[in-house]
Amino acid sequence: MAAIENRLDLIHRPRRLRKSEGIREMVRETRLHPSDFVAPLFVVPGEKVRREVVSMPEVFQTSVDETVRECAELMRVGVRSVILFGIPEHKDAEGTDAYSDRGIVQQAIRALKRELPELVVITDVCLCEYTDHGHCGLLSGERILNDESVELYVRSALSHAHAGADIVAPSDMMDGRVGAIREGLDGEGFTDIPVMSYAVKYASAFYGPFRDAADSAPGFGDRRSHQMDPANVREAMREAALDLDEGADILMVKPAMPNLDIVRLLFDSTDVPIAAYQVSGEYAMMHAAARNGWLDLDRSMIESLTCIRRAGASIILTYFAKRAAALLA
Repeated sequence: MAAIENRLDLIHRPRRLRKSEGIREMVRETRLHPSDFVAPLFVVPGEKVRREVVSMPEVFQTSVDETVRECAELMRVGVRSVILFGIPEHKDAEGTDAYSDRGIVQQAIRALKRELPELVVITDVCLCEYTDHGHCGLLSGERILNDESVELYVRSALSHAHAGADIVAPSDMMDGRVGAIREGLDGEGFTDIPVMSYAVKYASAFYGPFRDAADSAPGFGDRRSHQMDPANVREAMREAALDLDEGADILMVKPAMPNLDIVRLLFDSTDVPIAAYQVSGEYAMMHAAARNGWLDLDRSMIESLTCIRRAGASIILTYFAKRAAALLA
């Protein structure tokens, strides 16, 4: 009985600060805002094209005109940043549409900066959507060539900069690409364009639906020769340190939810903004569970995004951007 009485006389009762929504909100340590989000968009040729991705509900491939309309809707709910992925009409072994002035992403950049000049336009810099073999670089047989591919990433980044991109984001995971892109941008006077590096990009099973959206599945093999082993932490820190040394302004971790430990480590050990990409598989599995009645979609969405923010990511790339922003409004 004395033990029971002692427990009832506790001084420390953390539940006091959880007893009402008003108090819970007052002491909340991590808050989401629509400006935290970057919406990934998939741009395709044509006009008035708005084609839903089968494996990603509420995500669409859109033509340039529809992309402008989608971005206006995003800005209306407070999302001010997007990242563009292009699906070209023509693919070849060298991914030439990736660095063509008439490429689909370059067209979208010009239209968006003309119609929505305050929108922050980030561009994915890679070749996988543009090559007929679906790999991220040039091939010699079935081997991906590093340095020769990096030269094309530089050309792609420069073409995006000339079109008006605000930030370029190399996602290929080839060695030395951040430094080469930084040197290329500076050499043509684009010293004020930041590089958001996919610094820690794991060879993840969670990318599956994205390859439907971006039409970028590899024609053979996989991407484990350049994307990282999910088992490795020290390698992640080394990759991030190398990208910082090469001039990266923002470091990204991908995927987000399985790698919150890496997000936190980078937040604690660096002084640059940390981004995290809540990838297609994370998004699709929540939708699938919700459709089966196993999860509340909006609650799980907000919880997952809050945890990414809590881990240290101030920038969250997410397909939930518009839905979450509308809910937070």
